[in-house]
Amino acid sequence: MASWASNFAQKLGSKEFRSYLMSTHFWGPAANWGIPLSAIADFSASPEKISGKMTTALTFYSLLFMRFAWMVSPRNYLLFACHATNEVAQLVQLYRFVDYKGGISQLLKKNAAVLKETSDKKAN
Repeated sequence: MASWASNFAQKLGSKEFRSYLMSTHFWGPAANWGIPLSAIADFSASPEKISGKMTTALTFYSLLFMRFAWMVSPRNYLLFACHATNEVAQLVQLYRFVDYKGGISQLLKKNAAVLKETSDKKAN
């Protein structure tokens, strides 16, 4: 146990770790954690405040940047974890939004009615 703690302390004090702490590989994801933490904090908020368009955009954004974090060399596991957490949080928020609006079938009916109304106005 003592050797594990000693090895861990040596790694934390190493030049490579200090260099990592001063890089964008650390500070980019560290700053980015505000997005998923905010979404998680909003789990208890009223679903009427959720923006469906923004939540959908953030879902695609996190998917894209999860791939980026995996493909960049060296792999940025901290960024990947941040966006994976955000992906799950945004999907939960999207579920809450759809459920609040009456479920997926109700939402699709409303959108179809709006599209039909818009196309009828353009035809006239």
